[in-house]
Amino acid sequence: MTDDLSASLQAAAEVLRAATDVTLLAHVNPDADALGSALALGLALRRLGKTVRVSFGAPEEVPETLRDLDAAGLLVPATEVPRSPEVLVALDTGSVGRLGPLADRLGTAGQVVVLDHHVSNPGFGTVNVVDVEAEATALVVLRLLDVLGVELDEPVARCVYAGLVTDTRSFRHARPATHEVAARLLAAGVDGEAVARPLMDSHPFGYLGMLAKVLARASLDVAAVGGRGFVHAVVTLEDAAGMRPEEVESVVDLVRTTAEAEVAAVLKELRPSYWSVSLRAVSAVDVREVAQLLGGGGHRLAAGFTAEGDAAVVLEKLRGALEAVGSKALG
Repeated sequence: MTDDLSASLQAAAEVLRAATDVTLLAHVNPDADALGSALALGLALRRLGKTVRVSFGAPEEVPETLRDLDAAGLLVPATEVPRSPEVLVALDTGSVGRLGPLADRLGTAGQVVVLDHHVSNPGFGTVNVVDVEAEATALVVLRLLDVLGVELDEPVARCVYAGLVTDTRSFRHARPATHEVAARLLAAGVDGEAVARPLMDSHPFGYLGMLAKVLARASLDVAAVGGRGFVHAVVTLEDAAGMRPEEVESVVDLVRTTAEAEVAAVLKELRPSYWSVSLRAVSAVDVREVAQLLGGGGHRLAAGFTAEGDAAVVLEKLRGALEAVGSKALG
């Protein structure tokens, strides 16, 4: 850990120790890392005697697969987030825009602590703890918990583990030290299978039918990305009818398994002609740069953006950005 990161962690701990009321925000459409990180820190702060709430800007409902992480009932609707929080903590949020309708709280909060691991994070807090080497924001939170001297019991460890197992794709992208952290979490009582299965390996039967329709329309361009290949699929509102957001989000994890493609993309229709686009790369192309060209962001091998218009037009713009970044990456 660098001296700068240690100093930032100490500064964040000082703000939180002095606070009496803390609001923790995950990004819109929260995943296990964002919400698990917020809930882990929220549990710790409640034990320290703070008034704590956890929330996110959208959607209105907590994703079903994440509900069991909130064992202490810390989650509140966005409408119950104070207009002027004493201390606001933004977790796993690479930009202000990712807070959605709650972004305005940044200007009214007494202090803003940012805990993140996105390289694109500009540092929009009064205290910023951004570790771009961390595989998950949950790791940043765990280091902060250690500085705060909070016991790592099973409820806290389970929330941290949820963020870690998902953001590392079941530890495929984990350094040796991160495996040691996982061992520490398991030693605290976490049942790894019980946490991971609902997050990554459990879907309703209707999911199979949705996949059959979507994957039947998937397209592969083996000549794209300098001959490394580009595969994409589109999930329309009709395809996604009756599905949880978790099912729609998981489609990219299947599309990305295409052996002939360096880059995978899935367009997901959120409302008529408005798309959330997930990008994945194997190793050679920085899809974060691709996403940034199109107004989004993320990580080097996993990123995304939103766009309006016909799916074919969105794909054409994506191809242009992909070729611009891909040609540079592949020399």
